[in-house]
Amino acid sequence: MLLSSLGTSIANVALPTLAQAFHASFQQVQWIVLAYLLAVTAFLVGAGRLGDRLGRRRLLVAGIFLFTSASVGCGIAPTLPLLIAARAAQGLGAAAMMALAMAFVGETVPKEKSGAAMGLLGTMSAAGTALGPSLGGFLIAGFGWPAVFFVSVPFGIVTLLLAHRFLPANALRPAPIRLAMFGDPVLSAGFAMSTLVTTVVMATLVVGPFYLSGTLGLDAARVGLVMSCGPLVAALAGVPAGRAVDRFGARRITIAGLVAMAAGSALLPMLPVSFGVIGYIAPLAAITAGYALFQAANNTAVMADIRPDQRGVVSGMLNLSRNLGLIAGASVMGSIFAAGGMRLTFAVAAALVVLALGIVPDQRVRRTVRDRTPAQYTR
Repeated sequence: MLLSSLGTSIANVALPTLAQAFHASFQQVQWIVLAYLLAVTAFLVGAGRLGDRLGRRRLLVAGIFLFTSASVGCGIAPTLPLLIAARAAQGLGAAAMMALAMAFVGETVPKEKSGAAMGLLGTMSAAGTALGPSLGGFLIAGFGWPAVFFVSVPFGIVTLLLAHRFLPANALRPAPIRLAMFGDPVLSAGFAMSTLVTTVVMATLVVGPFYLSGTLGLDAARVGLVMSCGPLVAALAGVPAGRAVDRFGARRITIAGLVAMAAGSALLPMLPVSFGVIGYIAPLAAITAGYALFQAANNTAVMADIRPDQRGVVSGMLNLSRNLGLIAGASVMGSIFAAGGMRLTFAVAAALVVLALGIVPDQRVRRTVRDRTPAQYTR
């Protein structure tokens, strides 16, 4: 999970350098990031389904191998088209890593500790996002742009060995994906909430730099420092959030996280006017801490009681919903900011979180729904 999120964030900081190295425009080098994200999004559900069919450890090991090999390919790419192709291959490997890592939690971790494990996955994802810009900048300054991609190779090799040695093999033959699985209100609500909430988080990452530099007048170094506060808070809150889920239940923590996100979104355009940078960091911390709570709780609720032969595909769909939110946050929320500014953007963000609050499911209905037969769903 750490490697796959690092693969997303570490390349962004290299784009200006890559544009110079390949004598390319920003629009051309932007495909270095887009190729990775599109490959991940397209293959997430397929990776989970193939893991259910072929064996999750086998496909996860293959995904780690592909990610690591493609990282080498990125570092030695002599042309921009080859670099973009290698990034797409890296994204395919990352999709398997994201989908199947979460599926293994459902398979190997006792139910009473699943919240803590999901929180740890959230911490690793946030840590990768936070580490990418600073690590990438250091590597480019010291060793050139290929180091941004080569750094994943030794970690990929270690991960490959650990996965092969310690993760259990499974020989499951998946049942067909029936309508009954999608009739589960916890699943459908969990996917929808994940997309809505991730849209808001991505908006902070896209809109933040423009607001901090244009309105608050910060230089690039200070913008990066302020922007790193969000992922850092999410990383620190991940494990405590998971433990809170184990203690208080997924539904309560889901609601608590969404309330914190709604409050932070409402305050983010207003507090900086009076308090400057501190007024920006405080609501940003509320949004990201709330997201850590929501993610640990929602992941735990969605993956709870899933049939063993469908953990991979459900995990893939959960990650797909998150990626759709990332894309929506980058495109739709960015357009709203360009048209209406900070206040309109986060008024919409707060409304999205309130909408998510309105669809938080009562998990007691899950057993009732699961007890129905596929014929009853069809009727």
